[in-house]
Amino acid sequence: MIRESSLSIDDAVFREVVWAGDYYLGKVSAGQTFRILDLEGNQAADTLFFCVDDPSERYSATDTIREQHNVYLTTGSVLRTNQNRAMLEIVADTCGRHDTLGGACATESNTVRYDLEKRCMHACRDSWMLAIAEKPEYGLSKRDITHNINFFMNVPVTDEGGLSFADGISAPGKYVELKALVEVYVLISNCPQLNNPCNAYNPTPIEYLVWNA
Repeated sequence: MIRESSLSIDDAVFREVVWAGDYYLGKVSAGQTFRILDLEGNQAADTLFFCVDDPSERYSATDTIREQHNVYLTTGSVLRTNQNRAMLEIVADTCGRHDTLGGACATESNTVRYDLEKRCMHACRDSWMLAIAEKPEYGLSKRDITHNINFFMNVPVTDEGGLSFADGISAPGKYVELKALVEVYVLISNCPQLNNPCNAYNPTPIEYLVWNA
């Protein structure tokens, strides 16, 4: 559901551009709102969320999909943890649909989906591993890299029950905004994928912004 935000960029307490193929790891307090802004259009932002008080409690695609009876996320969707606790709520969305099923690119999936020669291309799982290695104080490890959300990515479910990686439906300036219901770590990989049409084969920057309650 399309809903524009009432927040002003001038009031944001934090702003950071995340370049194509780069990553971000930071903390959001309960009550704060953050925005992921698609600066040039159709750029996939592969994102994971963890509870600060216990990072083993994290975003769960299974619980989120089951409780909202929908595989796509948009305004009003409540993201739930692997303990079925409400974690984040999407409070504004100008894109209208975000993927929960397609997963993140990895060297292994690059090989399976595309070609053996694509194996060594940079991938989102590499970005996440670099982020957690650079910030060991967050207490995250490889075992915490689980199923993610692909903001702005279009992955339709086929009539046969399969997935297809289709052209993106976002555009320059589209965004999704989430309110933290608990204190959360946000881990973003701004996808470097060059082999599917979700970003027109051209990875571009996103911007991450935070507002206080």
